[in-house]
Amino acid sequence: MTNKIELSWKGQMLFESVAPEGSVMIDAAEEVGGQGKGLRPKAMMLTSLAGCSAMDVASLLKKMRAEVDDFKIEVVANLTEEHPKYYDKVQVIYRFYGTDFKKDKIEKAINLSVERYCGVMEMFRKFADVTTEIIYIEQ
Repeated sequence: MTNKIELSWKGQMLFESVAPEGSVMIDAAEEVGGQGKGLRPKAMMLTSLAGCSAMDVASLLKKMRAEVDDFKIEVVANLTEEHPKYYDKVQVIYRFYGTDFKKDKIEKAINLSVERYCGVMEMFRKFADVTTEIIYIEQ
């Protein structure tokens, strides 16, 4: 299977990435000629990582009947100092909100995403040390 996007220049450092499913704007920091009208490329990588795992977890929690009120994923990544700068350490923090958590099922869903289903996570492991953390917030 082949995936394809098309990137179009919109002036200065602004670009639009169009995929069959939709589009997203990409822009650079203002100090290098950007206008703040889109995500930066490296932030999009972190977004892809969180989004990939989030979709796995949401689907698995539903199948396991372990729904939560809400959940959020925070990704904290360390960028190397030298060019080309890349993420060498990445922490994925899963925050679950609700009451009476089915922690065994939640942890199983995360482990399945991290170890089996999330292709973006697998790609990140090729260049970064990836760790995960789970936080439960009773509401």
